[in-house]
Amino acid sequence: MPNIKEIASYAQESARELGIEKFDIYGSSIDETSVEVAFGEPKQVQASNRSSAIVRVWNQDNTIGVTSTTDVDAQGLKLALKTAYEASFFGAKENIPDFSPQAKQSIQDFSWEKLSPAPAATLIETLIGAEKALMNSHQAITGVPYNGLGQRDAERFYLNSDGAMRYEARSYASIYLYSKTEQEGKKPRSAGEYKVSRSLAQLDIDGCIQETAQKTISHLDYQPISTGKYRVVFSPSAFLSLLSAFSNLFNAQSILDKQSLSTPESLGQSIASPLLCVCDDALHPDNVSAETFDGEGTPTRRIDIITNGVLSNFLHSSITAKRMQAQPTGHANIGAKVTVSPNFYHVFAGETVPQTYRLSDSENVIFIDELQALHAGVNSLQGSFSLPFDGWIVNKGEMTSIESATVAGDFLELLKSIIYVEPETESTPKGVCPRIWVDKLSITGQ
Repeated sequence: MPNIKEIASYAQESARELGIEKFDIYGSSIDETSVEVAFGEPKQVQASNRSSAIVRVWNQDNTIGVTSTTDVDAQGLKLALKTAYEASFFGAKENIPDFSPQAKQSIQDFSWEKLSPAPAATLIETLIGAEKALMNSHQAITGVPYNGLGQRDAERFYLNSDGAMRYEARSYASIYLYSKTEQEGKKPRSAGEYKVSRSLAQLDIDGCIQETAQKTISHLDYQPISTGKYRVVFSPSAFLSLLSAFSNLFNAQSILDKQSLSTPESLGQSIASPLLCVCDDALHPDNVSAETFDGEGTPTRRIDIITNGVLSNFLHSSITAKRMQAQPTGHANIGAKVTVSPNFYHVFAGETVPQTYRLSDSENVIFIDELQALHAGVNSLQGSFSLPFDGWIVNKGEMTSIESATVAGDFLELLKSIIYVEPETESTPKGVCPRIWVDKLSITGQ
C-alpha cells in the first residue's frame, strides 16, 4: 500500500481534476497468516493481504456519496472519487455526515510498529507442539478440534480535504485452543482459551495450554443442578460478553434509531448498582489491538460510561454528537452509514462495599465461565436474555461442573442486583474486568 502522503497527494490531485472540493478517505491494509492443525499434521494454512478504502464526497449541495475500493493507487482513488461524487446527488437530505471537529486534533503518540512476521512453518511447528502438550495433559483429552495460531500486521489511515491526516501501524499474534474429552459412560466435555499479544515471541502459549487443560479437566466430573434462583458469579469474559450484547444501552446511534434500552434523557440516571463502574478505554495498556483514532479521524480516549451505577456518557460519532449536542468520543465506523461501536471495556469497582465475598467461603454459588448462543439468546431491545453456559456450582471453594444449565433474566435488573465487584481484574480480548457477583438469578437445570 502507498504511504499516507502518497495517498493524500493522489487524492488531492484527482479531486482537483474532478472539481471536487470536499472529501475524506479512511483505509486499511491487513497482512495476515494463520494456521490450523489436526493430530500433529497441518490442517489449514492461510495467508492474505487485504487493502480497502472508504471514500466519501460532498457535492455543492452538501449531499454525500460513499463508495469503497480495494485500489488505493492513483487510478483507483480517482475512480472512487468520481463514483462517490456521482452518488452524492442521490444522497440523504437529512442528518448529513460532516468532518469530525476533532479530526485535526493531536493524538497520543505510541511507539507501536510492525514487526517481522514468523514463517508459516514456525507457526505450524508451534501449534503442533501446543496441540500435543494439551492432549498429553490428561488421558481424557482426546483431541483439539478447534485451534488456530495467527499473526497480523495492520495499517490504518484517515485523511480529508481540510488537511487532516492520520496513520498508524501495529502487529499482533493470537492463539486459540479448544479441547474435547471422551470418557466411557460420560458426555463429551470441552473448553477453550484465547490469548493475544503484540508478537509471537510475547504470546503466552504455555498459559493458553494450561488454562485450556484446567478448564477441560474441571468439567469431567459433572453433576446436574436443580432449577431455581441462585447467587451467580460471572467471570470477566462472561460479564463482558453480556455487556457487549446490550451495548445499545450506551450507543448513541442505537438510541437515536430507537433501538436501545436508553433514551436521550437517560444520562444521569442510575441504571446499575453503585458498586459498578464501566469505561471504554481504547488506549488501555492491555488493549493489544488499540487504535488511536476512529473511522472519522477522531482521537480515541477513555470515556466513562457508568460511574458508581449512573449512566454518565454515550458513545458517539460526529453525527450523533451533533444531533445530541455532545462531542465525538472516537467510536465511529464510516461506510454507507456511519455506525458506532465500543472499543475496549474497563470494568472496575465503584463505591466501597459493606461486605466482601469469596468463592472459598460461599455456598451454593454458580460460577459462570462462558456464555453461549449470545446470537440467539439475547433480546437487546427488551433487555432479556436466556443463555446456556459453561460453569460450576461452588461450595466453600469446591467446584463441581454443571452438566447443563441456562441462565435467564433482565439485563437492567441484573445490573441493579450486583452485590460485589471483586478488586482484582483480568485482561481479556474484549476488555479488563473483575469477577462480578449478582444476587438471585434464574438458573434452569437439566
